[in-house]
Amino acid sequence: MYARLRSSCLPGTATTSGFSARCLTRHTVNKTAPYTTHQQAGTKANSRLRRYARRGLYVLVGLGVAYEVDREFNASAIRRNLRTAWTCAMIAIDYKLNFKPDKVEGIPALQERVAQRVYDLLTSNGGLYIKIGQAFANNAALLPRPMREKFGKLFDDAPQVPYSTVERVFLSEFGRPPAGPDGVFEIFEEQAAASASIAQVHRAKLKTEDGSETWVAVKIQKPDVSKQVEWDLGAFRACMWIYEHWLFHLPVCFAVDFINDHLRRELDFELEAQNALKTSQFVAQESRIADRVYIPKIYTELSTKKVMVAEWIDGVRLSDRKGIERLMGDDANTSPREPLPADRFPTLKGGAEWVMQTMVDLFSAQIFDWGWVHCDPHPGNIIIRPHPDAARAKKGQAQFVLLDHGLYVRVTDGFQQQYARLWKGLLTVDFDVVKSVAEEWGIGTPDLFASATLMRPVRFKETHNPDVEKMNEYERGVMMKEKLKGFLTDTDRMPKELIFIGRNMRIVQGNNQMFASPVNRIRITGNWASRSLVTAHRLGLKERLRELANYLVFQSIMLTIDAVFLWTKVRQWTLHLFGRKGESFEDELERTMRDFAKSNLGLDVPEGVFEG
Repeated sequence: MYARLRSSCLPGTATTSGFSARCLTRHTVNKTAPYTTHQQAGTKANSRLRRYARRGLYVLVGLGVAYEVDREFNASAIRRNLRTAWTCAMIAIDYKLNFKPDKVEGIPALQERVAQRVYDLLTSNGGLYIKIGQAFANNAALLPRPMREKFGKLFDDAPQVPYSTVERVFLSEFGRPPAGPDGVFEIFEEQAAASASIAQVHRAKLKTEDGSETWVAVKIQKPDVSKQVEWDLGAFRACMWIYEHWLFHLPVCFAVDFINDHLRRELDFELEAQNALKTSQFVAQESRIADRVYIPKIYTELSTKKVMVAEWIDGVRLSDRKGIERLMGDDANTSPREPLPADRFPTLKGGAEWVMQTMVDLFSAQIFDWGWVHCDPHPGNIIIRPHPDAARAKKGQAQFVLLDHGLYVRVTDGFQQQYARLWKGLLTVDFDVVKSVAEEWGIGTPDLFASATLMRPVRFKETHNPDVEKMNEYERGVMMKEKLKGFLTDTDRMPKELIFIGRNMRIVQGNNQMFASPVNRIRITGNWASRSLVTAHRLGLKERLRELANYLVFQSIMLTIDAVFLWTKVRQWTLHLFGRKGESFEDELERTMRDFAKSNLGLDVPEGVFEG
């Protein structure tokens, strides 16, 4: 039957037309079926490809629009946060994978990679990131060597925003340009005199009715900073949380809110103007320094939250060491004497000793008497000039001018008393007092705390420390981590003000060291601390008499510190006579601190790390 059906469909075979047509159709379909299947598959593939291409194009267009919107209206805050998240993730993964006892040889390379990533992040994002990086740099002694080297570069001048941007800020704040017939000032120098991470300063001349020349410093906030601040501080909080709870397991989050709050305050120039006024009032009321210290006048009628106008001060910044030595007469015996900008001023009396005595007195008064502490006394924020009073200037008297009043902390009377007790206990070797204060503040290693406070090694008793010379990089890292965890045993009780006050103390110490320790910083600070206990307002007669007796005992003990300081100066002077450089008092303290850091924390601290 199958043969008959087959034969009936062959050419020339007699059959009905209907059946023949069906056979023809069947053969035609069977012949073209493979081609049709491939055609359909190709059509579907092309359709899918076009669909994916359209989706990809939509994504690219959306990302492009989002990028432009973020850049134009959000100062690239989202992109900065993504960069931060990526960098932190890479650092965390790198540490998790490579900070292990079986990879000791690779730990120095790991630290180099991390330092480079952090530095690239801070400099790429700029703004508050630079500010936060500088805060870490002030604690450089606790950082690995690559971090110290990279973070030290963050104190260089920040890039300036163009004058067109400055004009937009003025139009937004005043509705007028900086200069011109309708401008705020008669003259406004387009080139900034200085530029920092969050603001830059221009020199301008006020419009006056009598035609007198009054020049002012105009501090202008970089406009992107206000848009980025909350994003930046949020990213800082997230990073600290990750590092505390997942990576390093160290208590670092406890101070985030306190730091963030003060960084926000630093962006409010109206608040900075109020800080300057308050400080000038404190200075005027303190007879021991009122004649030596000056706070520039603020023109509040020309100041806003983003622009602040202050008196222009012409003098020599403390960061110009050679200029200060020339101004104060310390290089009088140096030859040859190269020309310096400081030569435009007459030589003043007192030398670097007068400068540092005034500095230590000022900041000791802030901590122990006023409870109102300037937290950024780096050398660029201090100017020395001839006294503006003609009679005093004729006698060669100098004046110490303090700038940049954006970052202050207010401390309570209770904290002042505790901190004064701490300093007095340290200098009178009353370790029970030191341990008591450390316990009240939730600090578990009073010897480390005491050393960090005095910036010199303090040991309460002989303790066995492992031989760090025999330890590898991993073992040193683990030891340091455990020491720091033992240091902060109860972060809820630790006064957050210590973070900024410690910063103040370290910068003052570094400034003194930069000028070869002309004054006994520890002696001066301890004297202010002890005296504040006697003059405390809430003491009764009995307590005041007891503190007065303790103060007299303290003064007798201080004679030993004076003797050590004097011996250091005599040795330094003698070596100088023979053309050799001797260690200053602060140099010697730094050397012993380096030894202490290595034996107790496993840190190799380089020379000069504490200098201002």
